[in-house]
Amino acid sequence: MLFAVVGVLALVADVLTKIAAVANLQDADQDPVKVLGGLVYLNLTRNSGAAFSLGAGFTVVLSALALAVAAVIVRTARRLHSAGWAVSLGLILGGALGNLGDRVFRDPGVGRGHVVDFISLFGEYDKYWPVFNIADSAICVGAAIAAILAIIGINLDGTRAEKKPRA
Repeated sequence: MLFAVVGVLALVADVLTKIAAVANLQDADQDPVKVLGGLVYLNLTRNSGAAFSLGAGFTVVLSALALAVAAVIVRTARRLHSAGWAVSLGLILGGALGNLGDRVFRDPGVGRGHVVDFISLFGEYDKYWPVFNIADSAICVGAAIAAILAIIGINLDGTRAEKKPRA
């Protein structure tokens, strides 16, 4: 249940913020909106690549990859008995589906749509950090949580991995 709730919340937050960004921000025609004294800038961009504009031009491949990731996560979710893994995989799934939705429903066409990005940290546009969105954040935070859980030895079922004796 936690997995589904986190996934849906990440997806809804991504979709709603992208709708607001498209409705209120202009593509490079206006100055970025400065938030939190310049810690965050909001400026609308369209991204044909992966998170942080990596892999531009591989939109169809990225769409297929997002579908595969979603399928693996949904299949894995049946074995989840760890709150940490539920949060981690829910964030990754919600983020993957958020960006996949852009690739399917936005211009220039199905499977080739450009993802809406609008958050820039520490400077306008991508001066110090690539422009991103809530889905990108969810994927990165979910992946970081997964890495921490793997490092400390928490399994999907919530048990601790047994340490193997050194030879």
